[in-house]
Amino acid sequence: MLASKMRWDVKTTDTKKAKSLSEQLEITPLAASLLVMRGYDTADKAASFLYGKDAEFYDPYLLKDMEKAVQRIKQAIAKHEQIMIYGDYDADGVTSTTVLLQTLKKYSAEVDFYIPDRFKEGYGPNEAAFRQIKEQGYSLIITVDTGIAAVHEAEVANELGIDLIITDHHEPGPVLPHAYAIIHPKQPGCRYPFKELAGVGVAFKLAHALCGEVPEDLLDLCAIGTIADLVPLHDENRQIAKLGMMQFRKTKRLGLKALTKIAGANIHDADEETIGFQIAPRLNAVGRIEQADPAVHLLNTEDETEAQELAEAIHDLNKERQKIVGQMTEEAVQMIEEQGLEQHVIVVARSGWNPGVVGIVASKLVERYYRPAIVLGIDEEKGIAKGSARSIKGFDLFQNLSECRDILPHFGGHPMAAGMTLSLDHVTALRERINRQAAAVLTTADFIPVQDVDLSCRLEDITLDSIAEMNMLAPFGTGNPKPFVLINGAKVDETRKIGAHQNHLKLVLTDGQMKLDCVGFHKGEIEDEIVTGTNISLVGELSINEWNNRKKPQLMLKDVAVQEWQLFDLRGKRSWEEKILKLDPKKRTIVCFREETESKLTRLGFENELVLIKGEIEATQLHLHGRYAVFIDMPPSIELFYQTIKGQQLERIYLIFNQSDEHFFSTVPTREYFRWYYGFLLKRRTFDLEKHGGELAKFKGWTKDTIDFMTKVFFELGFVTIENGVLTVTYQPEKRDLTDSTTYQEKQRLIEVDQKLGYSSVDELKQWLDKQIMLMKV
Repeated sequence: MLASKMRWDVKTTDTKKAKSLSEQLEITPLAASLLVMRGYDTADKAASFLYGKDAEFYDPYLLKDMEKAVQRIKQAIAKHEQIMIYGDYDADGVTSTTVLLQTLKKYSAEVDFYIPDRFKEGYGPNEAAFRQIKEQGYSLIITVDTGIAAVHEAEVANELGIDLIITDHHEPGPVLPHAYAIIHPKQPGCRYPFKELAGVGVAFKLAHALCGEVPEDLLDLCAIGTIADLVPLHDENRQIAKLGMMQFRKTKRLGLKALTKIAGANIHDADEETIGFQIAPRLNAVGRIEQADPAVHLLNTEDETEAQELAEAIHDLNKERQKIVGQMTEEAVQMIEEQGLEQHVIVVARSGWNPGVVGIVASKLVERYYRPAIVLGIDEEKGIAKGSARSIKGFDLFQNLSECRDILPHFGGHPMAAGMTLSLDHVTALRERINRQAAAVLTTADFIPVQDVDLSCRLEDITLDSIAEMNMLAPFGTGNPKPFVLINGAKVDETRKIGAHQNHLKLVLTDGQMKLDCVGFHKGEIEDEIVTGTNISLVGELSINEWNNRKKPQLMLKDVAVQEWQLFDLRGKRSWEEKILKLDPKKRTIVCFREETESKLTRLGFENELVLIKGEIEATQLHLHGRYAVFIDMPPSIELFYQTIKGQQLERIYLIFNQSDEHFFSTVPTREYFRWYYGFLLKRRTFDLEKHGGELAKFKGWTKDTIDFMTKVFFELGFVTIENGVLTVTYQPEKRDLTDSTTYQEKQRLIEVDQKLGYSSVDELKQWLDKQIMLMKV
């Protein structure tokens, strides 16, 4: 057996709808099942989702306050008022800033942008910044990707005589800012049909309204912010991402071209993973290490030299960010290990931690420990802690942290992520309160990672066509994740470790007719826990592997499980000790049948998990339920081995069967041998075995062991007597069969043990052991 490391949440598909969809759209059953699973269960819905038929952007004026905001901005442009775009320092924020900046410049607005310094000013609008903006002569501030929590700052703007237009997408609090206009799809009274826009999506809607038409040239920026901010990629977000990716591949922005190239990607082949794992992290890195302004300049520059210089600088900042994250994560892990993992919610805080990367560290802690995590950087001079939180399924961060608003003066976010600033004196209170709240809703099962599985399929379902059609659901992301499939009960045809460090796994599955390659990165250790021929269940992502102009399906492994017990054949292998030492000591039981084996293993430190089976009593008392049984040496009889394993519900059996004597290939005297030898002795009446035994063996072509064995059998049957190595034939002995000899019986038993356990094929052994294990334990 091999337990999965995650809980598999396997969805069930309406097979009738999937079959109908497959026939109507002429697509493979696998793709049709996935569409039905994602809610596109009619031909019209599915065609619209796949092909974008009749898809249009929603009317931006459905957003509350949109008309009011547009009129005010146009008035500012007409009167040459100075307009300040107030953005955020992440990828969503800098793309939002650029979208609105370029839109307003198109209409010759007197506009500039302001992004606060994460380290000196913190997140969102702040009073000092607003006062500085007023002193510089600005009369209109437009926030992008921020501002919905700026209740105090809105009052400051009113006091200063600045009109404030807020565009944001973060969760609104119980009290909204008193601003000139708020454009937010989730605010009360807003009838906009789609509520999940990213900050750049909201800015894009304002640009749409200002332009009077969809500004398609801005969609590449919108795709970056939308994908980077992990908003659900369905409905209008899917449209933004899909069309934006097309625009991205042909973008004329010099900064994007330079950044993509330095990231090692091909812009013409870019997809959502290019943005999510190569572009967005670099744009985010700027605001995490220093002020985010260079990221905005990169997206706006029309100078090739400047674009290259900015891209290189941003690339270097990303490297620095990675180094800082690694060090902080190590320190956080050390703190957690020292304190013990007894908290439902991890809360770690330390002086000197960079508040710009605490969110990344929190994500890594969630990945490692699978429980909500809050990571705080302490500023002892100011007496405050700034941090970020990440969550798991079943724990709504925004809702639970909202209950702590009295100690979180600056707080915002989503159910799965949040940012906050609080007094250093309240860190302990936050830890205690959030853990009490988590203890009330989270169970033990909630701390086992969940893997959503979209489809259960057979090997015959997996074809190049079915994978290509499933990929038509891209771009994948939050709300429309890459599909995971379950393959149940396929047989392992081949297994091996791959990679320079042998730390990756390669499996080949078969159903008897078809084969499928499976690759598991950083899963090489699993190879030691899977036996070729085993029925296995796997969860992973399907992809197309292209090599030497040849394409074939493959599965990228996420998790594996083996439901049946497994037989590991280590007979005659020198590496058996290394493999046994890798087994979990809590599940390992080492079984031996010889006292000399017991003594040796005790000296090696295995006494706590070692069991010596001397006879039937010890065998029937052995409990191996749910354990790994390691049989070190050969049992003296098949019957004793029967008793050891009969009815045991083991997970695994490891067969080593070391033995000092091998009997299967030794000379087995036949009855003809015995007849000739006895006739020889009758003629001689006496025979000096010590002097002439070797000569006789050589004459007959036997071994000396054969002569000694037959002699011992004759002695036990009373056919001869032995004194000082001289044999004397007994006169008229009692008639007895060879099988009456204990030595003869023992030899036959040992030969049977060798034949059955030592030299049978692993398949024969597995079948035989299956029958024994199924028997009731006596």
